[in-house]
Amino acid sequence: MAAGGEALTSTAYIKHHLQNLTLGFHPEKGLGIAHGPEEAREMGFLAIHLDTMFWSVGLGALFLYLFHKVAVRATSGVPGGWQNFVEWTVEFIDTNVRGTFSSKNDLVAPIALTLFVWVLLQNTMDLVPVDWIPELAKLLGIPYMKVVPTTDPNATFGMALSVFVLMLYYSVKVKGVGGFVGELAFQPFPKWMFPINLLLEGVSLISKPVSLALRLFGNLYAGEMIFILIALLYSAGWMLAGLGGVLQWGWAVFHVLIVLLQAFIFMILTVVYLDMAHQHH
Repeated sequence: MAAGGEALTSTAYIKHHLQNLTLGFHPEKGLGIAHGPEEAREMGFLAIHLDTMFWSVGLGALFLYLFHKVAVRATSGVPGGWQNFVEWTVEFIDTNVRGTFSSKNDLVAPIALTLFVWVLLQNTMDLVPVDWIPELAKLLGIPYMKVVPTTDPNATFGMALSVFVLMLYYSVKVKGVGGFVGELAFQPFPKWMFPINLLLEGVSLISKPVSLALRLFGNLYAGEMIFILIALLYSAGWMLAGLGGVLQWGWAVFHVLIVLLQAFIFMILTVVYLDMAHQHH
């Protein structure tokens, strides 16, 4: 895959592929699209990554449409290929939830299914050749286009913080405010050491969404970076281009495992954290 379009240095090519399509308010230019990482930084925290929003919401809608379509047309006879896949996915999630979640909550399995399939679809976008969609976007007048939402920490932290809110909600709902605060303040050391307990348990609590978000982001970002570096070989002569083709194929095959594994890890940790929220310690 060549960079295409105007000639870019290797550094500029990498920066271009790692730049989100950012909409925000610039101190000097007002509301608009950022042209480069410097303008994006100057727009501040309230800037929106339009490409992340588009692909994450679009893939979520695709998941709902496809699974709803199967649910409406499901038959008790011999299932078709897509119905069979959906049934296998639902059974896989249900089995894992039953083996991990020990309490009673009818929402946990649907949450796990949603997270697994949604994250999997977002991760799978990393297998699309890195130049195809950005080059098409250029033809449409769109300067930047990152198509893998999970390589944007805003997306992974958004999902992780949603899980964190559910953890807090069920912790208070199941144990009460007093029980939840008691778990944070009165263990693992004696009650008179509650400041140390609160510090240790507070750090442990906050680390859950942070690690959940950074694990997913770090693995997918690294995978995307390797694909970009391999793509640079295509503009370095036919011998390196041939090597790039072999490396790209090999990394794509290996990356399929990462795509699946990271979606599963995000889902199973969510179930574990929700199970902990339902348990009295």
